[in-house]
Amino acid sequence: MTQQQNAGPTFNSRVRGLLHGVAFGDAIGAPVEKLTPAEIKQLYGRVETLDTQWHRTSRDPAAGNGRVRGNGIVTDDTLMTLSLIAVYNEVRRHIDAWDMAEGFVRQIAWVHRYVPELQRECALLERLFYPEKWIFQRHQLSSCDPRQGGIGNMVNCGAAMYIAPIGVVNACDPIAAYDEAIAFASGHQQSYGLEAAGVLAAAVAAAFVPQTSIGEIVGSAHALAKDGTRTAIADIAEAAEILRDKGAEPDEIVTTFHARIARFSALGDDLDHTSARAGQPNAGYQPSRFQAIEELPLALGFAIAAGGDFRTAIENGINSGRDTDSIGVMAGAILGAMHGEAVIDAAEAAQIDKINRLDLASEAGRFADTALAIMAADDARRTELATRRAAIFGDRTPERAMAL
Repeated sequence: MTQQQNAGPTFNSRVRGLLHGVAFGDAIGAPVEKLTPAEIKQLYGRVETLDTQWHRTSRDPAAGNGRVRGNGIVTDDTLMTLSLIAVYNEVRRHIDAWDMAEGFVRQIAWVHRYVPELQRECALLERLFYPEKWIFQRHQLSSCDPRQGGIGNMVNCGAAMYIAPIGVVNACDPIAAYDEAIAFASGHQQSYGLEAAGVLAAAVAAAFVPQTSIGEIVGSAHALAKDGTRTAIADIAEAAEILRDKGAEPDEIVTTFHARIARFSALGDDLDHTSARAGQPNAGYQPSRFQAIEELPLALGFAIAAGGDFRTAIENGINSGRDTDSIGVMAGAILGAMHGEAVIDAAEAAQIDKINRLDLASEAGRFADTALAIMAADDARRTELATRRAAIFGDRTPERAMAL
């Protein structure tokens, strides 16, 4: 058996699996976003295919406000992931909040791309939810200190949902991925919304470790997580392991997860923002060291409960209701990186490419080349650093010097 066979999928295969996982989780989850588990069951039975009608269209065609979903259409989760990849392809180095202020703002506000939900080419900014439009407001219009861009924003999963590429350029190094994600996403999010971005990037980096398991990936994420995010991951992971070992059915998994995540998220099933909420205080979306966004712990939990199986984790996640597309994206990114292109169904990949006017395989190939160049520069820097330190310590390593 060769060394590469021991290592599992190639790096390029893992990047392709990750990007497909993002788009597939997004596309299959988008039509049922904001529904409760009971509503999904009533309207669809169980969603297991990309060919699903958007629930808003099925109820009232005018409710979509000119937007369309279903049949493989992706949302802002995927398009912002591709925007971040475009930033990396342009700068070909590690990034921070200044790249949020410059390259990322340019990608979402000034680069026109096909936005499938709107069925036209335009700036992605026209599609984004308010906490993602905040990026443009803070950096271009307010000219804030880039590292303070996230301050004051509505706390949500908006940064975590597109942060997976940072895990790629820090493959096998969760600590570096966490640090870079926090440095970059501080220009967008704050509090536990920012924390989720760091932890998701760390989980993706951990997924590149050869022969790893979903348990080890979640362990790496938990080790780096802080405050409510750390506790929520531990709580959901504990439940997921018990449910996996007993062979629990999806309904029991969802009920258990929702009961446990309620300690950390006040949102529950009520995700709509209506006129009745105007001026009313809300316990959700506020900075807190005790809360966690739901999507990340739930995505990790569904991955554990599925034993690391790509399809089962995503399907169970998106049928759990609430922020279904982002749960699918996070589970898809981690498990796609872990298993590589083996997770890709060719017909589904072709369907996603066609309806969204994308070429995800080519996007993944270009980004893999960029990530390899960044990691090669890292290795060169480390070699130079080791040489300089050797000149200081002579034949003693820093470890031996500490012992003397």
